[in-house]
Amino acid sequence: MMDAIAGQDVQGKAKRLGFFTRLLDRTSASERYRYAAEQIVHAERCGFDSAWVAQHHFDEDEGGLPAPLVFLATLAPQTRRIRLGTGVITLPLEHPVRVAEDVAVLDTLLNGRLEIGVGTGGTPSSFAAFGHDSARRGAIFADHLSTLLGALKGEPIGGTANRLYPEGRGLVDRIWQATFSADGGHWAGLGGHGLMLSRTQPRTKEAPSAPLGDIQHPIIDAYLAALPAGRAPRIMASRSLYVADSRKEALHLAEQGLHRALARFKSSGHIIRGDRLEDLIATFDTHVGTPDDVIASLSKDSILPRVTDLVFQVHSVDPPHPLILRSIELTAERVAPALGWERRESSRTKDRSTTGAPLIDSVRSPT
Repeated sequence: MMDAIAGQDVQGKAKRLGFFTRLLDRTSASERYRYAAEQIVHAERCGFDSAWVAQHHFDEDEGGLPAPLVFLATLAPQTRRIRLGTGVITLPLEHPVRVAEDVAVLDTLLNGRLEIGVGTGGTPSSFAAFGHDSARRGAIFADHLSTLLGALKGEPIGGTANRLYPEGRGLVDRIWQATFSADGGHWAGLGGHGLMLSRTQPRTKEAPSAPLGDIQHPIIDAYLAALPAGRAPRIMASRSLYVADSRKEALHLAEQGLHRALARFKSSGHIIRGDRLEDLIATFDTHVGTPDDVIASLSKDSILPRVTDLVFQVHSVDPPHPLILRSIELTAERVAPALGWERRESSRTKDRSTTGAPLIDSVRSPT
């Protein structure tokens, strides 16, 4: 299996490596944002190709960032190469013309480094607060996506002579759609957009222990079947992993973090497979341990050979900030190269990241 995982993507190019955060550090909002910025800057230093932030409204335990484009704008002067993306904007809750304006301005500030992930959203209470019925989110999403794409293409907006400024034509080719279903994969492919696959998905009562691949291969199949001829696929797999120097430390923190997230996971429809740590790791589709442990675990993921983008997050282990930085390093140094990622020469910097030495000194688990 490892030989298959370490191959090239469907276009014969090395896979791209991304870092994802929902900004869930257990501290104040201002500290969350500072930590997330440091993590993304550190990911760039380690050679990551992209960084992604989620949007969640109201519930700080679900996600700490309701305004992802505002946050990403603060990273414009702090980064120079890494691509910055939304994973995702809950498009039914946004005015699509305002989204078009905001992403066009932000992409200008980032010199063309913005990626736009969009989705229907999954928290019903958020829809009520915005005056929408969550049962209609699919229809609202389709309508808002059509308006957003039209504006980015430079079409007249809302039956008027108004057109987007600054123009956003280049962004049309950087739209990604997140989905849990084969139907969603079909529509993402039909639009020629990127496909975003989740780090975990609820299983059915009939197959509570089904491998993630059993659920996501049909989504990829539908996406590829619908993709226009000549259009290069963009398939992202987001996965949960926490990489540490010590297996004992990693499992200790995993047990704490996964137990903290258990109630929220149950409420979102997931079937909990048991109370033991190994049951929680399986339920949360988490890869945890030393680099060798994580490589061995990820080698069983049959989805990874089919994707163009590997995007990793530390949720729901959620270790302390210094250990997230160390996990980023170990992912870039050891794990990602074993999965088909090649660090681009242009991303190498004249710091210790090129020597294999840790970039963070004296990283220890807090007592």
